[in-house]
Amino acid sequence: MKIRSSVALSAVFLLAACGGGGQIGDSNSGNAAANKKLVLIPGITAEPFYISMQCGFQEAAKAAGYEFDTQAPAKFDAAQQTPIVTGVLASKPAAVLIAPTDDKAMAGPMKQLKDAGIKVVEVDTKLQDTSIASSTISSDNEQGGKLAAETINKLTAGRTGSVLVLNTKAGTSTTDARAKGFEDAIKAYPNLKYIGQQYTDNEPATAASKVTATLAANPDLIGVFATNLNTGEGAATGLRNAGKTGAVNLVGFDASPKQVQDLKAGTVQALIAQDPGTIGKQGVEQALAAIEGKQTKRNIETDLVAITKDDAEKNSKYFYKQSC
Repeated sequence: MKIRSSVALSAVFLLAACGGGGQIGDSNSGNAAANKKLVLIPGITAEPFYISMQCGFQEAAKAAGYEFDTQAPAKFDAAQQTPIVTGVLASKPAAVLIAPTDDKAMAGPMKQLKDAGIKVVEVDTKLQDTSIASSTISSDNEQGGKLAAETINKLTAGRTGSVLVLNTKAGTSTTDARAKGFEDAIKAYPNLKYIGQQYTDNEPATAASKVTATLAANPDLIGVFATNLNTGEGAATGLRNAGKTGAVNLVGFDASPKQVQDLKAGTVQALIAQDPGTIGKQGVEQALAAIEGKQTKRNIETDLVAITKDDAEKNSKYFYKQSC
């Protein structure tokens, strides 16, 4: 997924690949029973993980008889997501499902939603402040990082070398948890020397250059864990440019079409796949419970699976979508 840096910060994008569904109008109805509008605000537009989440969201919202709309920033950035939240606030939907792009900076805008009587459900990422959302649905990201460490250990088969984590942006709750899970788990394998994490600003080109620089400084590099889709695609490019594809075991997070293609081609040795469609569906379920005054579940964790080339087809249900 390529990000166009030239897009203005204030731009608002619909995830057209899945269709916007029922559009949110100017209704300001305060009657929760009559308000049949749900909005999903993912972390970024046109990314297969969030498209897959949107598909689950739309399916569940439609089945419940609700109108639905999806709006997303062009870049995973609080400065771009905030004006979208402000615009949605003015339309007064019954509930908003949101993947906050910063675990601190998005607290203020999201609290405005809550204070306006709009139910808030976090999907994928979450705030440090746990008082705003009714529920949080996410993968067990620390477990995902642990699974990545276990997978690199299996792939390296007892060989000795350095391992690197490529993270996206500091303050992203999901990827920070993945990095922590990896760091904690890698200690169990003394043959693998953990050389820390580096941030890529969620840019594939930056990830590629970080890999190149790390190889120069650490010629014994034997494994890389990339904590999200963009860092994984960038890391694959960096290893390919250095002629190290396959020699350095790359474990990526997520299962976009491009990542699955790279897995089958041997460019990536393993993927830690999430279940974004289920996150979207369960987000709607929790939003409806909050709207109806029923008990919500504060934290829900969805499945993760490690996929290699050998068992890719068996796990194809975890591959992410480009359209609904």
